[in-house]
Amino acid sequence: MDEHFKTLERGSSTGQELRAGLTTFLAMAYIIAVNPALLSEAGVPITAAVTSTCLGAGIMTILMGVFSNRPLACASGMGINAIVAYSLTAIAGGDWHASMAVIFIEGIAILVLVLCGLRKAIMDAIPVSLRHAISVGLGLFIAMIGLKDGGIIVADESTMVALGTVTEPTFIIGMVSIIVSIILYAKKVPGSLLWGILIAVLVGIPFGVTTLPTGVVSGLDFSSFGAPFQTDAAGIMGITKALTTPVLLVFAFSLMMSDFFDTMGTAMAVAKQGDFLNEDGSVENIREILTVDSAAAAVGGLLGASSITTFVESTSGAADGGRTGLTSIATGILFILAAFFSPLIAIVSSAATCGALVVVGFLMMTDVADIDWSDILEGFPAFMIVAGIPFTYSISNGIGLGFIAYVLIAAVTGQIKKVKPLMWVATIAFVIYFIIV
Repeated sequence: MDEHFKTLERGSSTGQELRAGLTTFLAMAYIIAVNPALLSEAGVPITAAVTSTCLGAGIMTILMGVFSNRPLACASGMGINAIVAYSLTAIAGGDWHASMAVIFIEGIAILVLVLCGLRKAIMDAIPVSLRHAISVGLGLFIAMIGLKDGGIIVADESTMVALGTVTEPTFIIGMVSIIVSIILYAKKVPGSLLWGILIAVLVGIPFGVTTLPTGVVSGLDFSSFGAPFQTDAAGIMGITKALTTPVLLVFAFSLMMSDFFDTMGTAMAVAKQGDFLNEDGSVENIREILTVDSAAAAVGGLLGASSITTFVESTSGAADGGRTGLTSIATGILFILAAFFSPLIAIVSSAATCGALVVVGFLMMTDVADIDWSDILEGFPAFMIVAGIPFTYSISNGIGLGFIAYVLIAAVTGQIKKVKPLMWVATIAFVIYFIIV
């Protein structure tokens, strides 16, 4: 096993990898409850959504571990599931099967780009400074998600964001999660992030943040499997409706753009934590990562789980020592088991994972020192990415703002030759994306 995963070569061990896999799983476990809740708004049976969410995440995460040998985990992506629930299905006339068909088409399209080498080529065309900026922006984004989930920051009409109520149970548990995680991390305690999550879960019981399970075992519902090829009341398959409705094809393009750059940013963030980021800012084993990730999007649509993508929470496991695909396999197995024990897994609140995300966000900020802020061409586009990702609450939006800024500044400062052809293509695509979305 070590011959394949190279745990010793990468300074890890089987125990460390399994622990990191558990850490990643717990940081992502909220998706087991959140994704079905959103998809049920679109009409997907909630029991079917639970099954497809868990099995889809489990299978694709295991495949990610086997083929890429990196500590990356996959699950139904937040954002796209909300689009399915509140926009895409309505446009499809209330037919969630057509929505899943759009997801399926988008995944196939991205997979073709990967197999043709175009997706990696686009990533290689991105200036190194912007790659570092993506990592920093993601760090802030991850921390923001953690602070929001912990009730430490809340929406505010006058200031957009404000400090949460310190007496609220969620706020208290979020702070417990952060304090325990950072203390244990500073003390170099193995599994510090995992312990932070578990202790916060336990402390959350008397505060009512951790809800005790009503059961332990749940049944499986496969009724959403093959969703794109299921029919509506009129007997029309979802895939047929998606391919013959122009507005749905436009949505497929938009989702492809989002998946394309979200994964790029996530892979770079995890690579930073997992020590497989090259000196030039490129990610080792990126072709394998992108191939599995692209296939995962299509599989998500096929299973009725929405688009499955590489999760930025994978950074939690990488920060906790995960260095190989064995971490992913452990996470994937836990997701498959969760399909049977979802009532038990669902007690891990988002507030309990707050600390892990905040600590990871802190660690990712170190890349800010690798950006040349004195150079306007390098510094300002980097700033737009760093600010744009958390402020727009979107990885792809932030990257798009930075790309457009880079091309504009290169043009007005006489440095247009520094813009590689595929950078032009990506920037133009972002302009189109911003216009039509």
